[in-house]
Amino acid sequence: MTQSLDNQQTLKHKKVAILVTDGFEQVELTGPKQALEKAGAQTHIISPNSDTVQGWNHFDKGDTFPVDVPLDRANANDYDALLLPGGVANPDQLRTKAAAVRFVKSFFEAAKPVAAICHGPWTLIEADVVKGRTVTSWPSLQTDLRNAGATWVDQEVVVDQGLVTSRNPQDIPAFNRKIIEEFAEGTHQAQRLSAVR
Repeated sequence: MTQSLDNQQTLKHKKVAILVTDGFEQVELTGPKQALEKAGAQTHIISPNSDTVQGWNHFDKGDTFPVDVPLDRANANDYDALLLPGGVANPDQLRTKAAAVRFVKSFFEAAKPVAAICHGPWTLIEADVVKGRTVTSWPSLQTDLRNAGATWVDQEVVVDQGLVTSRNPQDIPAFNRKIIEEFAEGTHQAQRLSAVR
């Protein structure tokens, strides 16, 4: 019982930003969001959209979700960690928006933990934060990530100095366990040093 109670409080007082736009893979938002909240975190869906965002279940439209904070009003300083769900359309749109790229980059500059799953690392490439890191992703991103200077591996979850990455929805249980660990740890000094180089 004590272990269960401790686990529920692991992320107490932590605020997590979840950056998405229309076309995100729904389970890659809902699964981690639920796990983070169960561990005590407060989560905010942040989007370039001002009202709602449209989820997808692979090739089919899913549910819509309310946006907690529009991107133009979001400040990375208000958050302890960042989650980037996948889906093809979602990160492909985010990486074309300068405000989204700046928002992502600011977490790395502050050495805060970041988690990205599936196609989510596309936005990391645009933010120029994967060079020298070991990551995983949906397989079709491996060449993009290697070209951006990352070492790509085919594993269910990879942790590199506070950056957590996974490949697909089947990896969500392992992904959730690692994001809770890394988000609880907080600022990563080694990440800070590499970010300022």
